[in-house]
Amino acid sequence: MATKLKEYFPIIREREEVLAEIAKSGALQTKFDGWEPEQQEEFLNICTGVKGLKLLYDGFFKEIMNPEYVPKRFNDFLSSLLGQKVRVVKVLPNDSVRIADESSLLIMDIVVELEDGSIANVEMQKIGYLFPGQRCACYSADLLLRQYKRVRGEKKKKFSYRDIKSVYTIVLFEKSPAEFYEYPDIYYHFFEQKSDTGLHMEFLQKYLFIPLDIFQKSKQNKNINDKRDAWLALFSSDEPETIIGLMETYPEFREIYEEGYEICRNVERVMEMFSKELYELDRNTVQYMIDEMQDTIDTQRDELDKQKGELDKQKDELNKQKEELDERNRTITELREEHEKAMCGTVSILRNLSIPEHEIITRICDQYQISEEQVRKYL
Repeated sequence: MATKLKEYFPIIREREEVLAEIAKSGALQTKFDGWEPEQQEEFLNICTGVKGLKLLYDGFFKEIMNPEYVPKRFNDFLSSLLGQKVRVVKVLPNDSVRIADESSLLIMDIVVELEDGSIANVEMQKIGYLFPGQRCACYSADLLLRQYKRVRGEKKKKFSYRDIKSVYTIVLFEKSPAEFYEYPDIYYHFFEQKSDTGLHMEFLQKYLFIPLDIFQKSKQNKNINDKRDAWLALFSSDEPETIIGLMETYPEFREIYEEGYEICRNVERVMEMFSKELYELDRNTVQYMIDEMQDTIDTQRDELDKQKGELDKQKDELNKQKEELDERNRTITELREEHEKAMCGTVSILRNLSIPEHEIITRICDQYQISEEQVRKYL
């Protein structure tokens, strides 16, 4: 059955053709059978044009957007994101300080040096992890230090800090971290350091965060009005109608999709790519759950420490109140004893004066404000 995209790209294969090629290889059939039914369907939909390509998958992106193969294309993409014209001069090895588990959390990660000496790190996370700001600050600092060492080594005695250029960290999220949902209509977040006094100094670390899920929600049933949004729509949408609309407005995108479907002609290669993405997604999900659980544990621990502090404070307050009550009781007891001693003394004096008992009772009741029964205890 012809799909809408197949009308534009006749090289797209039919579903039966793809399944037949998989069946020819026992290894491919075993791999295909190992996927969940919805994963099998997603793979077939990609290969047959029912849905658009996953262009941000590392295997696709590094072929269709490789700065070494198609520098003009990548320059246009990066210039659109940064809002200024840039040109990549070379791709740098991304041997940063990412620990092994974290480096596997990325769908795509590419580091390039720009014409003015700046460095840009473009990465794509399928799932946005906790503490995105802290993580990116660490990776940016690593890239900045690498630049410093390289430039100082090249310049030697002629080195000046003026030679160190900006480091851009650009992160696209397929599923963004929770804090981004506090801004449901904003999908470009640019960060750089500024003074609160107006004093200007050139700080080199700059960050751009792009939540693609928020972009998709924000742009539902709306026109794409600029090239920057067009790039995001191309990479994040798998709806044929959207893709066709983009290609009609930006004919250069058609060439990108043409190359993508050329890759899809190699079923074994695309299956390997798809398997890798599923594997990384599983690892991402596990790591995300671990991070969330650890964050929950830390929050609960802080809450328990806070509650313990409040309980200790309440305990101290109760102990203080108990001491005050004990002190009052001791005072009352002492006053009662003095009262009884004085009353007994008065009774003794009245008896020595041969005052009749009924008169003694009356006098003591009036003087000490007690009942007749209480007075008789002392007679």
